[in-house]
Amino acid sequence: MESVRVSGFFQSYFVRFEASSIPVIFSTSIFLSQFISNVPLVALYLPLLQQQGAGLVELVALAAGSTIAGNLFVLGAASNVIIIQNAEERGVYISFLDFAKIGVLVTLVNFLVYWAFISLF
Repeated sequence: MESVRVSGFFQSYFVRFEASSIPVIFSTSIFLSQFISNVPLVALYLPLLQQQGAGLVELVALAAGSTIAGNLFVLGAASNVIIIQNAEERGVYISFLDFAKIGVLVTLVNFLVYWAFISLF
């Protein structure tokens, strides 16, 4: 992640956006956590937020967004893959769409709860 950060590739995405705005933090962390694990994502995003003078609310938004992202799709968290593999070994098959039907709803509810919580600050 340090190499990606140093390359400037990730930062070039934010030329068009305010990287420290709450909607951008949530959408970016939820989306990108589907492709890279949430810990490397935070390691990549945190220096950018710090450069922009992010405060507690922005940091909570990053933590929340990267965490709830694991609920969205099967690939959002390694634990999802492990559990689905174990379920298949027991004859229970959970498709990507089956997982997503519940995952999207759970992620949306979590997002709304965190958004309400962050709005209190």
